[in-house]
Amino acid sequence: MRKTAFTKRAWFWALISGLALFFVTELVLRVTGDANLIPTVLLLGAFVIPVTFIIYIYGYEPVKDVPLPTVAFSFLWGGVIGVLAAVLLEYETLKSLNFPGLLGVAVIEEAVKLIFPLILYAQGRYRKEAHGLLFGVTSGMAFAALETMGYGLVALIQSQGSIVALEDVLLVRGLLSPAGHAAWTGLVCAVIWRERKRGRSILNRAVIGAFVLAVALHFLWDFFDILPSQAPTLSVISHLVSIAVAAISVVLLVQRIRESARVTT
Repeated sequence: MRKTAFTKRAWFWALISGLALFFVTELVLRVTGDANLIPTVLLLGAFVIPVTFIIYIYGYEPVKDVPLPTVAFSFLWGGVIGVLAAVLLEYETLKSLNFPGLLGVAVIEEAVKLIFPLILYAQGRYRKEAHGLLFGVTSGMAFAALETMGYGLVALIQSQGSIVALEDVLLVRGLLSPAGHAAWTGLVCAVIWRERKRGRSILNRAVIGAFVLAVALHFLWDFFDILPSQAPTLSVISHLVSIAVAAISVVLLVQRIRESARVTT
């Protein structure tokens, strides 16, 4: 990426303007109590960070040859297909969130987020590792945004209309989204595209290893997120592990971003 002050970059202004719109809309909702604003708050709260992060990734030179409509289709189709497939496949799994159930959720969600990126992979037009990273992050971010909207709506209903509960869900899940679904799917897709450049099949040790790593990080995130918070010790352990998982995910994603940016062909 060209050395440009971050205040002159598109992602910065997308973030600032998106957050401003969110907080202003949320303030008007609090003041007026007009329920018609709830969909707008949900939309802005769930999508500002994901869209900003995609704009950030798109700022890298190696992916500038991907038309914006293709990125938009990857976001729309990747997210919706992933969410629908996850809901259908997890219908029985989510009835019991024990160890096998959580592991099943991690495997299912990491697999379904790859559906649309793999369609683009099969077309063979975009062959750089950076392309795979872009499509993986886009699909993962869309999945995360749609999932956040769902959790936000559920929180609003269960809290009997509490705007505070809705805001907490949107802010926490929105801010952490780059360290979750986007990082995991971006990592796997970057490896898939990289291995193709090396003349290897889609099912090789590196790709399987990346997928297993994504599933493991996803599983740990979910497992410690649902630990009972009443016990102080368990609460501290849960938060520390969640922070560690987020940090590892971000570090791995940054490594792949830097590596893919260096490989321009």
